[in-house]
Amino acid sequence: MGRHPDFVPKGVIPAVLLPFHDDLSIDEKSFRVHLRDVATVDGLSAITVNAHSTEVASCTREEQRRIMEIAGEEVGNSLPIVHGVWADGSLEAARIAREAQAGGASALLVFPPAPFALGQSLQMVLAHFKTISDASDLPLIVFQYPLATGQGYSAATLERLFDEVPTIRAIKDWTPLVPQHESQIRALQSRKRPVHVLSTNSAWLLSSLVLGCDGLLSGSGSVIANLQAALFHAVQANDLAEARRINDRIYPIARVFYADPFVDMHNRMKEALVLLGKLPRAVVRPPLVKITAAEIARIRDALVEAGLLDTGAALGRSAA
Repeated sequence: MGRHPDFVPKGVIPAVLLPFHDDLSIDEKSFRVHLRDVATVDGLSAITVNAHSTEVASCTREEQRRIMEIAGEEVGNSLPIVHGVWADGSLEAARIAREAQAGGASALLVFPPAPFALGQSLQMVLAHFKTISDASDLPLIVFQYPLATGQGYSAATLERLFDEVPTIRAIKDWTPLVPQHESQIRALQSRKRPVHVLSTNSAWLLSSLVLGCDGLLSGSGSVIANLQAALFHAVQANDLAEARRINDRIYPIARVFYADPFVDMHNRMKEALVLLGKLPRAVVRPPLVKITAAEIARIRDALVEAGLLDTGAALGRSAA
């Protein structure tokens, strides 16, 4: 498995799921199958591991290392791997960055440290990212949270950050306000050294992409990478009719995946893969818990509406 040294974080980048056995241990066999399944989709730029979609907050250091190792073995020769950096402290973040690079990752997705929710300064943000960039020369992707969470970065902070940390090449933009999202896309992608904006607004992906994003990084790509790739390339080709046609298929899926409570989104994606016959079970680690039968039925209906599951198969799995 080799690193992809020329990788630029843009285009369609699914974030894969992490299957578990009933005893909550990692189901490596199912994970390998899932990785191969996602990687066969045409039009992808990379895949992401050790992020929200792989329940990174519930994984140990050793498990994160193993997840990267398996991903490298299964898809590393064909696709670059983006590795999440989830850590509350900068020294731990730097350790993860070093290990990810040594393991063959081609870029790092940097989550904001949880303490930033209690307040942050420009100097704190610069110190965090500089500590990571000192530990690894991989391209960095800044995960921009909504400002209301306290973990998002102001426009002024982002500008200084991009000026002083040249390995930052992209932003995964979770900005829920359309004017702010558009402003960031215009400002960042027009810089002398452009910073690519990857949408993570999967609940309203068409609207986000038509504002000019250079790509998307999404957990729902674990289920609908083919539709996301088709939508992105239709938008890039300015084929609005085709983009709207594809979005009509995505819409029912997005509606059920991103319902309240939002934290259950990847839980629901696992259930969708079970319904599609692509995972043997939908087990999540606490504090997440299995969703209700009524919600699983709504997911089944959405898959049928999207044309991903025929009615006969849906009824058969319902009776199983």
